[in-house]
Amino acid sequence: MSRRLPPLTWFRSFEAAARTLSFTAAAEEIGLTQSAVSQQIKSLELRLGAPLFVRKPRSLALTDAGRKLLPQVGAALGVLAQATEPFDVGAGPNLLTVATSVSVAQWLVSPRLPEFTVRHSDVRIRLLSAVWPDDFQTSHADVEIRFGSRAQAGPGARALEPNRLVPVKAPGLAGGPQDLPLIETVGTSGGWRAWQDRHGSLQTPAFYTDTYGQAMQLAADGNGVALVSALLARHAVASGQLAYAAEGAIEAQEGYFLRAEPDGMAAAFADWVEGALCREIV
Repeated sequence: MSRRLPPLTWFRSFEAAARTLSFTAAAEEIGLTQSAVSQQIKSLELRLGAPLFVRKPRSLALTDAGRKLLPQVGAALGVLAQATEPFDVGAGPNLLTVATSVSVAQWLVSPRLPEFTVRHSDVRIRLLSAVWPDDFQTSHADVEIRFGSRAQAGPGARALEPNRLVPVKAPGLAGGPQDLPLIETVGTSGGWRAWQDRHGSLQTPAFYTDTYGQAMQLAADGNGVALVSALLARHAVASGQLAYAAEGAIEAQEGYFLRAEPDGMAAAFADWVEGALCREIV
């Protein structure tokens, strides 16, 4: 039986950290938090059974195992990047490419998209799944909606509001965060621990996922309470797919940022996104 490989994201975190010799720089490059990068590398070290870094107070250094692994991982990631290039659909007549995560496409863009397509019936829209910075770099998208910090979003990116975290659950499910199983989204700076600091002690989360979208789906299916982006949850609550599990919210450390080509249909799409969100604020 073939040996099961570690997740690709662990290798990406290792390669970026090994190249920059910094968990912080690696996190900024690939669009994760520093703690998420550190945890993924620790998981990779446990899986391989060897330390990959010497962790110094203010810097990192590769171990012999890390130096041995780095060129092989770098080469493998390069091969994957080259292998996917021929499958890029590319531009076409009236084709608008929007690069974003599956969570944003499913919970933010898709529910509101009919309004845009009615106004621009001649435009074809390609939703391209992108999470990592190099995903966006190779997508050549007209519009990007990224998740991360303001520094990671880069100059010219427009913050999408509201940037808060709210608890949601399935409609009709009795109870709140104090009573129901908790669904935790890992890899973000805010979570149930931050909610607990503000609103009181809670039980340990029962479910873990790495995206707000998956956390919302788990909550919608009745598995418990998820603490997710208010931006993503708003339409789901308004349409009855989810309900707020408690009053209040906490500020999010990361958020969603919009960037688009400065003119043409891309600019019109970006303005529509912001306008649609503003009209829904009550």
